[in-house]
This record gives sequence, structure tokens and C-alpha cells, in this order.
Amino acid sequence: MGFIKTLGAASALISLVFAVPVELEKRGAAFRLDQTVQKPFILSGPSAMAKTYAKYNKAIPAVIAAAAANNDGTVTADPEEYDAEYLCPVTVGSTTLNLDFDTGSSDLWVFSTELPTSEQSGHTLYNPSSGKLDSGETWSISYGDGSSASGNVYIDKVVVGGTTVTSQAVEAAETVSAEFESDAASDGLLGLAFDSINTASPNQVATFFENAIPTLAAPLFTANLKKGEPGNYNFGYIDSSEYTGSITYTPVNTANGFWEFTGSGYAVGSGRFVSSSIDGIADTGTTLLYLPAAAVTAYYSKVSGATNSASQGGYIFPCSATLPSITLGIGSYRAVVPGTYINYAPATGSQCFGGIQSNTGIGFSIYGDIFLKSQFVVFNGASTPELGFAAKPT
Repeated sequence: MGFIKTLGAASALISLVFAVPVELEKRGAAFRLDQTVQKPFILSGPSAMAKTYAKYNKAIPAVIAAAAANNDGTVTADPEEYDAEYLCPVTVGSTTLNLDFDTGSSDLWVFSTELPTSEQSGHTLYNPSSGKLDSGETWSISYGDGSSASGNVYIDKVVVGGTTVTSQAVEAAETVSAEFESDAASDGLLGLAFDSINTASPNQVATFFENAIPTLAAPLFTANLKKGEPGNYNFGYIDSSEYTGSITYTPVNTANGFWEFTGSGYAVGSGRFVSSSIDGIADTGTTLLYLPAAAVTAYYSKVSGATNSASQGGYIFPCSATLPSITLGIGSYRAVVPGTYINYAPATGSQCFGGIQSNTGIGFSIYGDIFLKSQFVVFNGASTPELGFAAKPT
């Protein structure tokens, strides 16, 4: 898709310090939702990259496709390696499911009893008998790696934390591809991007967040993802204990349906800051951090033994390497991602796969979980949407 109009001077960044946002003066709900650890494994580096290209319907580069095909798709993770392993409990109808919260998509789709028995194994299933069929509505997702899912749309009650949406569109799967079926820990996905990229047809449907906004104390949610342990989402309020200093806000361009913003540059370790306009999206549903090739090359030039591996489809380095931090600019704010966060997973032998990879072929940068877990992030869905970033307490 065509991507991202450059934000001009009118989109200047604003930095604010506050204990309680103004919006909290309104009456409404506010709640915290903790993530739960479910999966004993994480995607291998090449498979994680292939999944990202597929998610955004971009052609998977041959070298990445080949590398993913030569991996079994997973690597065993130690118990403390939870960074890609947690889901959130959501009650859909009368059943509690474990769903991925994804700010890079806008469908609430779930495994259901309408699936063939052969595609149900290992999953908790939504029973549409608790809802009402939205007659004539269907949904379908398909990605460049061949994964797909489709089905009917029902109207049912959905409860997330302390908030209930009584008439939420729930996309019940009638068929899922083997790629989705094999991820037994996840029972579906709760999209938190904007309604314009919802796949229901002939009429798009609103996300849970959009429907919940009138009941929330403030039209926002925050992501407090963590390294090595489950994090949490807060809806309707900003918990001042979860960040330090000020929150820097940047405008969001919703034209493409994403939480899209413009970064201001990067620095590697203690090196100088390179000013550069970086068009990107904040995506909790993407594991890695995808940046312009120049930034990625600059980063790995400071990592001893790092190579852009054809067999792995991305940058790898000795697992024993000491990794520098990377600093990403958001206006005048400097978001620091510690080097320890950038060692994503074992690759091959004594080599590890980098958590930073090039956005070549995607068309925009993706600030995925490698970045997001280093920051406290506010997703403000007010009439003029914005993203807020702040450092976390040490």
C-alpha cells in the first residue's frame, strides 16, 4: 500500500508532565489487564520476520522465506523468556479465551465451535450460540505466507478486564490454516488499530476499543510490556507509577489505519544522534524492531562478529557479544532500548538472532515489542489520536 505522508511543522511534538490526564475528570471505567504466560516457545528469528512481511501483505524476500523454511518455526525458550509468550484473558460470550492484543490490526477473531474438529485441537473455543448472527456479514484474512482464516460475524458480549461491550462484533472462525491451528496457546486476536482496516464485509465493524471508549474514564489505553515477565495493559487511565519523567506525545496519522507516527532519528550506543525522518507504526503484534537499512547497518557495525546472514535471513551475531543500546528519537524525546533487549533468540550454533532488522520491502518501520517493552506507551484514541512515550522506572 502507499504509505505515509510526511508530517510537517504543524505536527510538532508536545511534551507534557502530569499525574492524572485531564480526560480522567470524566466519569467512566478504568481497569488494568495483566498478561498471562502461555507458550513454552517463541518463533525463530527467520519465522518471526516472515510472519511480519506476511502480516502486512508484503512479498517475503526469498532469503527470508528460505531461512524460515529451513527452521522448524520455533526455538525452545527458558522459563524466564516470556517476551513473546504472553496473552490476555478475554471473555467472549460465556467463554474466556486467551487472545493476542494487536495494535497493528483491527479484527476481533476467535477460534470457534464452527471449525471442523480437525482444526480445533488445543484451543479454547467460542460458542456462537451465546450471540446473534450478523446476517450476511463475513470476514476473511489471508497473508503472503499462505496463512488464512475466515468465518461468520456474531454480535455478543465481550468483557476485557473491568469493561463490558454488550454488542461487540465477534468474528468466529469457520476455517483456519495450519499456521494458525498450530499455535495452540492462542485462541485468536483482539485488534486495537483503527476501524478502517477491519476485514468484515460487506460492512466493516468497530473494534472493542472503539466501542468501549464511551464507557472509559478516558479514551485511551496504555501498554506496559516487559522483558522477562508478563506486562499489562491499562484501559481508561494512566498509571503514573508505571513511568518516570514526562510523557512525550506525537500526532498519529490514521490514514492507513495504524498507530502511525514519525520518528526523528537514532543513535547507537553513546554515538552521535543521527537526525532522520522515520515513518513507522507502534505494533504490539510484531515481535521485532524493523528500522531503515541505514540505521540497522550502523547498529550492527558496532557489534563484534555481526553478519547479515543469508542462511538466517537477517542479522546474527555471537550470543556472547556485548550489544550496544539503540536510541530512537520521538521529537526531542530519546527512547533508549537496552542492548540486552536486542538479543532476540538463538539462531544457529553459538549465533543469536538480532531483535533489530531492516524494514526493506515493508515500506515503513515497525516499532514492535523489542522497542515497546523498553517504553511506557500511551495509545490515545481521542478525536485527535496521539501516541505518548515515556521512560520506565529503573
